[in-house]
Amino acid sequence: MAFFKFLKFKLRRKSNRVVDDEEQHGGLSTNTIRDGSKMTISLVNRFTWKDMENVSMNFSRVIGVGGFSVVYLAEFSDSTLGVLKMHCDSQRHREVFKRELELLLHIRHENIVKFLGYCDEKEEGILVFEYVSNGTLHEKLRHQERNGSILSWKSRMSIAHQLAQAINYLHTNCAVQIVNGDIKSSNILLDENLNCKLCDFGSAKMGFSSTIVPSSKISLMGSVGYMDPHYLKTGIATIKNDVYSYGVIILELLTGLEAFCSEKEQLLISIAGPVLQDPNKVLEMMDSHLGSNFNAEEAIAMANIAALCLDKNPNQRPSMTEIIYTMEEKIQSISFVSAVEGFKKTTMNQRKLKYIYGHER
Repeated sequence: MAFFKFLKFKLRRKSNRVVDDEEQHGGLSTNTIRDGSKMTISLVNRFTWKDMENVSMNFSRVIGVGGFSVVYLAEFSDSTLGVLKMHCDSQRHREVFKRELELLLHIRHENIVKFLGYCDEKEEGILVFEYVSNGTLHEKLRHQERNGSILSWKSRMSIAHQLAQAINYLHTNCAVQIVNGDIKSSNILLDENLNCKLCDFGSAKMGFSSTIVPSSKISLMGSVGYMDPHYLKTGIATIKNDVYSYGVIILELLTGLEAFCSEKEQLLISIAGPVLQDPNKVLEMMDSHLGSNFNAEEAIAMANIAALCLDKNPNQRPSMTEIIYTMEEKIQSISFVSAVEGFKKTTMNQRKLKYIYGHER
């Protein structure tokens, strides 16, 4: 079966971005995407509808349902597993599919779920991803008692660090700046080694900022409990929206609580209000599953970072680069594999570090 067909995918031409004719690299056809002075080369698999039917057993294995799509498990001829994300058949959902596909062509990072290809033969567009075997961060934190597997402190810090790297890549190192817009624990996949894989770019926006006008046709991006209040008030999406959501993720990792408790209709940021006012109080709210198996100094440092990320004024929030720098200095539980791509410590904004630790460095 010809599962991997490397064909040219033409994006709509814009003033600063073009898709060149196919180029040959090692016998594979590629898309060359230019954006200003930057250029990336992305190998894109274009699948047939028949391919999609075959690998998914006629779309019989549903493993997830989202606002715009249904997710199916797929098995390829070499026995490797994949995921098919099928967008619903409507004009709005087709636009979401095209926008997400265009975004995915720009993205390649070890802590972002790997994009394998697409199928656009029918109105229901399909995006194909690697299969990540260990569920989501949301599931891991919610079901610790049921499955008897406690997410360790070191694993939590590693996930926080890897997620920060993924978001930083989108904000600063990608060919075009990307605002994810829907960072939440259920969109953080974990592999067999508990490595973080950020997924779902259906709400993402390209560019330095974009204005979202709420209406009956256009809904706000994001999820309850993670949405930046400033964005809800103004409708302006910037990278600081993602920083806010990241702050909520940190609180989840520290406390084990959900970002929004539907039963009590309470936001985590409200429950954790005392911690945001005085990060030292985080020790009173730590996830009981951890017992005493955590580093108190690191917990306070992470609570400090969360407090700054959740500042009501977006301008007072740190960048993801600054967050990574602070973590790598203060969180010894993290094992580093490589430095942040393109990161220079000398470019750090020292004012932000003053806010985090209350003194000049």
